[in-house]
Amino acid sequence: MYFKVPLTAKVPGRIPTSSGIFNFGTFDTMRMLYTILTHMSYPFLRGSQLFSRKMSLFMKGRKGVLTALAKQIHPEDKVIWFHCASLGEYEQGLPIMKAIRKQFTDSKLVLTFFSPSGFENKKDNALADVVCYLPLDTKRNAKRFVKIVHPSLAIFVKYEFWPNYLFELEEAKIPSILVSGLFRPRQVFFKPRGFFMRRALKTIRHFFVQNEESAKLLQSIGLSNVTISGDTRFDRVSEQIEQDNTLPFMEKFSGNDLCMVCGSTWPEDEAVLLPFINESVENIKFVIAPHIIDTSKIEAFRKKLSKPSVLYSERQTQDVENASVLILDTIGLLTRVYSYADIAYVGGGMGNSGLHNILEPATFGVPIVIGKNFNNFPEAIRLQSLAGLFSVQNSEETSHILNKLVGDASFRNKTGMITGHFVNRNTGATRIILEYLVSLHGNGLI
Repeated sequence: MYFKVPLTAKVPGRIPTSSGIFNFGTFDTMRMLYTILTHMSYPFLRGSQLFSRKMSLFMKGRKGVLTALAKQIHPEDKVIWFHCASLGEYEQGLPIMKAIRKQFTDSKLVLTFFSPSGFENKKDNALADVVCYLPLDTKRNAKRFVKIVHPSLAIFVKYEFWPNYLFELEEAKIPSILVSGLFRPRQVFFKPRGFFMRRALKTIRHFFVQNEESAKLLQSIGLSNVTISGDTRFDRVSEQIEQDNTLPFMEKFSGNDLCMVCGSTWPEDEAVLLPFINESVENIKFVIAPHIIDTSKIEAFRKKLSKPSVLYSERQTQDVENASVLILDTIGLLTRVYSYADIAYVGGGMGNSGLHNILEPATFGVPIVIGKNFNNFPEAIRLQSLAGLFSVQNSEETSHILNKLVGDASFRNKTGMITGHFVNRNTGATRIILEYLVSLHGNGLI
């Protein structure tokens, strides 16, 4: 199902809400207040550097960004600006970036991140011409950034909305779009008090959203420039099957044994997995890929294991095939490691950190187990309804479903087929978005 409007369609200047019509009479006041509050956050952010390495990177990485950009982007350059909040949104936007690279070969690609977890992992990205942090959303920063970068198009991923940047793009008559958008009723846009943020949404030329609920929510506030395109992550993970996923250390470690991969785990996930690992039969191999590589926490976890374990960093000096548990104390390998999995546990859902990407193992046709907190992840809800994914509340439930998946090969294979088909049926979002961009280019709008 698609909701589409012509490229020349206008978004209403006044947006209805349940309590009437806002005419934006206080827009300038609200924008000034928003900017003042952003400035007031500086002392807090600077102080937090003393207690958090992540916040230190967050602040230091933004020093001199605009000056550096002015040296890298020239007035005659054609530029497409792509913004991602963090690493997850980058993976979501990657298929579109690749498609843009092929389609618009004469344009430079500027990639910005809000979070250190995105920038620090992708700062040497060869796909983009420039990779940097996005300066904080003050009116002055936004005005300088838009003037220096002068993009012909701005693309935002999922739900990254910075009002001053959006207003400056609008003032400069630069089209912006949202891709893989996901909206929920509790967001401020859909509250009576949210007229300032609704005004920011009004600047976006087109919304490509993941599901019908998001489209209906946008329509409820007068925004009809919406297409239900689906989630570009399906395109991203489906590409992985076509690549060479061979890992010699995994060949050696897993051998002919059943292999369970526990990806992006947090301590809460590891706590419910530990009893099953310790009590499991001998012909199961476990890969643990912690979300955060913390040596002390990894060693604390190893001490609780009754099975022999080995670190990825020890693979050259120890016989990995003799271990039952392999712990990945590195990043960048998990996607390919999933190709060796017979069963996958995806972390983040047992605590409140947020469920990690279930589509990476799903694309390999692997049954998936997750924690209890996943209401904000529509792909997990949908896959659970198809019986390709199982949610657990505690260690007892974890052991129960894992014992069933281990002991019943027919059940395991059937569940895996469901996850693989789920990914295959939901690809195509990138093609829909690219068609729109080509039409914009054909109309001389980018």
